[in-house]
Amino acid sequence: RVVFRPRALPISLNSHRFVLDGHLGRLAAFLRMLGFDVWYDRFADDLLLASVASSEQRLLLTRDVALLKRREIEAGYWIRSHKPHDQLIEVTRRFALHSGFTPFKRCMDCNGLLQPVSKQEVVSIVPRYIRETKEDFSRCSACGKVFWRGTHYTRMRTLIAQLTP
Repeated sequence: RVVFRPRALPISLNSHRFVLDGHLGRLAAFLRMLGFDVWYDRFADDLLLASVASSEQRLLLTRDVALLKRREIEAGYWIRSHKPHDQLIEVTRRFALHSGFTPFKRCMDCNGLLQPVSKQEVVSIVPRYIRETKEDFSRCSACGKVFWRGTHYTRMRTLIAQLTP
């Protein structure tokens, strides 16, 4: 006799490290915004995704059910929603990620860690209006992109508040 029961929610993770398939680019950026380590390459094929998930012991998030059936995949989850905002809510609730939020610590583009930099270090590369109105800057240690608290910052803070129970 075999009995199947759903896992109790939320599911507790040992590690908050993820690999996302090419269909989940916005979700990758959102998770990085929250401070999570997210491996993402929109051109990665199933073999590479499975290999990274397995070798780096990352949870695979995908919209492709067949990818989850690969032998190498030890931990994965099929994202049900098609909308990035809803995907973020789905993942953060299912895995109780709110306790691991460290917002604005990672580059949303490349996953590198952000480091505070002085205004003088970036004054020549940010737009004039930003130079005149902002004082606090961060730079990605991997790709060099510069970040500041612009109008999008308030929207992101609102989103984070919505995700926090």
